[in-house]
Amino acid sequence: MKLLDGKEVSAKLKEDIKRETAELTQTLGRKPHLVAILVGNDGGSETYVASKMRNCEQVGFDSTNLHYEDSITEEALLAKIAEINQDDSIDGLIVQLPLPKHIDPEKVTEAIDYKKDVDGFHPINLGRMQRNLPCFIPATPYGIMLMLEHYQINTSGMKAVVVGRSNIVGSPMSILLARNSNPGNCTVTLTHSRTQNLKEEVLQGDIVVAAIGRKNFVTAEMVKEGAIVIDVGINRENSSETKSGFKLYGDVDFEEVSKKASWITPVPGGVGLMTIIGLLKNTLEAAKGTVYPKA
Repeated sequence: MKLLDGKEVSAKLKEDIKRETAELTQTLGRKPHLVAILVGNDGGSETYVASKMRNCEQVGFDSTNLHYEDSITEEALLAKIAEINQDDSIDGLIVQLPLPKHIDPEKVTEAIDYKKDVDGFHPINLGRMQRNLPCFIPATPYGIMLMLEHYQINTSGMKAVVVGRSNIVGSPMSILLARNSNPGNCTVTLTHSRTQNLKEEVLQGDIVVAAIGRKNFVTAEMVKEGAIVIDVGINRENSSETKSGFKLYGDVDFEEVSKKASWITPVPGGVGLMTIIGLLKNTLEAAKGTVYPKA
């Protein structure tokens, strides 16, 4: 078993991004700028946004965290997004999910200018991705593809099984793995909670991507010998064993599955770090105007 080590890959790619950013800053006369909007006081969301801001600083980006109380109206939030869309000094905008119940996340996602949608969630970016056109790819699937590329894993002809069909991970992951590219050129099965004979389906996978949001859902008996296992899950549980007061678990039973896998991602230290890289690379491309040329 070999680790698909997010720490190793993200450290290397952050150095590459930092070098490109320094060159771009000289050309533009300013740094790439990412704005994150956080609504409410969810501990997990606050941690994620703080990490994104910290990583921006490390690679030489400007970053702004706009934090609003969960009492903000949908109208006020949409007005702020419209204002940011018009600001040419801002290259990327993300709105941290989940949002309070009175705010429609789909309406918020569609309100973001797709040319600044560095999370890759806007319907235009998702549609362009499906057609293999230039776009911002959702950050987590993008990070996973970058990881496979870093380790020079030839996926051509492999059977890939994706567990989970969300628009954020599962569905775009299935599209990317099926593309005529490397990584890619897989025969892909997209499974979910209603899939019959799920164990048998997952057992067919040369590559298994677990993105279902349930602790240790994928067990050793579901994975064939030598499979490449990518664990997207981040499940928080209270724990007296850690200083933070909680412990992270993946969607894969790492201890047992790692005995059968040829490659596997750890949690933490795997896909989560690569998601940040996907976001940083999208923001850099937004600043450069390579995906959507600037007016």
